Amino acid sequence: MLVGGAGQLKLTKDGSVLLHEMQIQHPTAALIARAAAAQDEITGDGTTSSVLLVGELLRQAERFIAEGVHPRLLCAGFDKARKKTLELLDEVKISSGELPERELQVSVACTSLRTKLSASFADKLAEDIVDAVMCIYTPKQELDLFMVEVLHMKHRLAEETKLVKGMVLDHGCRHPDMPKHLKNCFILTCNVSLEYEKSEVNAGFFYTSAEQREKLVAAERKFTDDKVNKIIQLKRAVCTPENKKNFVVLNQKGIDPPSLDLLAKEGIMALRR
Repeated sequence: MLVGGAGQLKLTKDGSVLLHEMQIQHPTAALIARAAAAQDEITGDGTTSSVLLVGELLRQAERFIAEGVHPRLLCAGFDKARKKTLELLDEVKISSGELPERELQVSVACTSLRTKLSASFADKLAEDIVDAVMCIYTPKQELDLFMVEVLHMKHRLAEETKLVKGMVLDHGCRHPDMPKHLKNCFILTCNVSLEYEKSEVNAGFFYTSAEQREKLVAAERKFTDDKVNKIIQLKRAVCTPENKKNFVVLNQKGIDPPSLDLLAKEGIMALRR
C-alpha cells in the first residue's frame, strides 16, 4: 500500500510501480532501483526479483568485507559466478523452435502473470491474453495494443473473465423489427449522420404557405433518405441469394427512427453510437 502526499492510496504488487512511487535517497539503493527499472523496460518483468537478488548479493558481500576480504576480490568472484550462471542457463534452456508457438507464448504469459496473480487465475488469463494478441496481430506491422479493450464488470468474480473475439457494444438494435442475431455478414462501418441535424450556422427559412412548409419537410427527409437508400443499394449488390450473406451497419453517428425503419425492412442490422 502506497500513501501519496495528498493522502491518496494505491494498492499494487508490481515492483516497478513501487520503485517509481518511492522517494529513494540512499545512493546505493537508487542504483539498485535504476538497475531494476532497466530490467523492467527490457523484459517487462523481473523488477522485484532483480532487487531481491542484488540485495542478497550485497548482504553476503558485506559479511566477507567485514572479515577482511578485499572488494576487488569479491568483484572477481561475482564475475566468475556470472559466467558460470550463463553456462548453466545455456544447458537448461529450451529453444523456441522446440515448442509450438502458442504453447510457448502461453508459457511466457504464465511466467509473468503468476508473480501478480494466483496460479489458477493466471493460467486461465494467460490463454485469453495470447488469443487477444493473436487476434490483432498482423505480420510485419507494429502491434497496436489499443485494439484490445479491457472492460471492468462490477459484481463479478475475476475467474469469470473471458475473451470476446469481436466488438462489444453497450446497446443493441434500436428497432424492434431488426434481426438480433446474424452470421456470415458484410459489415459496413461509417461515420455518416443518418438523422436530421441543425445547421452549424444560424440560418432561417421563411415560407408563406403550408405547401412550402411541406416541401421543406420533404426535402429535409429526402436528404437523409438518399443516404439510407445508398446503403440499401450496396446491401442488395453484395448480398445475393447465391452467397446468402447478411448485412450489418455500424455507424459512429446517429440514425433516426425513419432511417432505422427503412433499414429494418431490408433485414439490415444497424447499430448507432
